[in-house]
Amino acid sequence: MSDHKSKPDFLSLLDLQPVQLEALIERARAMKADRRGVRPFVGRTLAMIFTKASTRTRVSFEVAMAQLGGHALFLSPDDTQLGRGEPIEDTARVIGRMCDGVMIRNDSHADQQTFAAHSQAPVINGLSDLLHPCQLLADVLTIVEHKGKIDGLTVAWIGDGNNVCHSFAHAAKQFGFNLRVAAPVGYAPDAAVVDAAGAAVELADSANAACDGADVVVTDVWASMGQEAEQATRQEDFAGYQVDAAMMAKAKPEALFMHCLPAHRGEEVTTDVIDGPQSVVWDEAENRLHAQKALLELLLK
Repeated sequence: MSDHKSKPDFLSLLDLQPVQLEALIERARAMKADRRGVRPFVGRTLAMIFTKASTRTRVSFEVAMAQLGGHALFLSPDDTQLGRGEPIEDTARVIGRMCDGVMIRNDSHADQQTFAAHSQAPVINGLSDLLHPCQLLADVLTIVEHKGKIDGLTVAWIGDGNNVCHSFAHAAKQFGFNLRVAAPVGYAPDAAVVDAAGAAVELADSANAACDGADVVVTDVWASMGQEAEQATRQEDFAGYQVDAAMMAKAKPEALFMHCLPAHRGEEVTTDVIDGPQSVVWDEAENRLHAQKALLELLLK
């Protein structure tokens, strides 16, 4: 149980109320329009703990803190006592007293929960084995920018029922859109996550069925970090789940294509789709910055 019950953490989209999430998206849009307008974090520090490689998460959080007037510390296990066996609880107590916030990108969601329970500073999930909520803030922001809204839309998820898929399920519940998931046998999203989302999430029989009439089509790599040894097996298992022009044609003519990146062209998506006119992946990547600025403002204010 947390020693800091009133402290706001963001380990999951379910940690905020729908009205808070909607306000956060609107705030992100305003901050994107005025990128240097607010510097409330002079003298404030965000500790960033990484046990997994990163491009977008690290750059977006570092730039976000810089633009808000604060500072970000990059911490890897090799450089801290975490890598030498210090208990997570002890590290959390120390960093949580020195820093104003902590962002963690690691393998274990349970470890993030333990850290949050013993840190007096707010803790943000920068990615775990279970969830990737910051990615979904950017994704929702991108959809709202291009579609004007997200509630009532249909999003097709094609591929692995992974951590991003789980956060999409949470987002469907919180933002009021419909998520159709098409995953190969053995790669379905966690049943508890799907059940908790209720009617907002539907498991489709095929990738084409999921895409039928969809407003947004989303995919991710077939083998994530740490799954490289499974690459050959997964390539066989995911046959029929590549997002190509024919699959996009099943969706609405004005449908968006999204991918959290990094992408493997020729595997989960064809080059003509990800580099084509329906793709908004570069807006999506940039929006990690703006959504996280709004999140930091909310949690650290």
